[in-house]
Amino acid sequence: MAEVTDADFAAEVIGAGLPVLVEFTADWCPPCRQMAPVLRALAAEEGERLKVVQLDVDRNPRTTHAYKVLSMPTFMVFRGGEPVRSMVGARAKRRLLEEISDLL
Repeated sequence: MAEVTDADFAAEVIGAGLPVLVEFTADWCPPCRQMAPVLRALAAEEGERLKVVQLDVDRNPRTTHAYKVLSMPTFMVFRGGEPVRSMVGARAKRRLLEEISDLL
């Protein structure tokens, strides 16, 4: 799964042609680590319709603060360069897909 940074966020997320699911994550966050296999599977299954990336909040404070992310994991879906949905907390792949299906 791709990682994005403050430096390439605009190009990789804002300028993406597909909707992008961004996980704001941290190494010290157990629920974030729990989500890694879920997000890898989602990226593999939905890669034609959805780009899935991670952003480490500790190493990328500018983007984290710009979107007012306070809890990890936070998931944001960007479409057309704009954040269109935000969800906080770990969840099952099926639930995550249900929550974003109308955006794909």
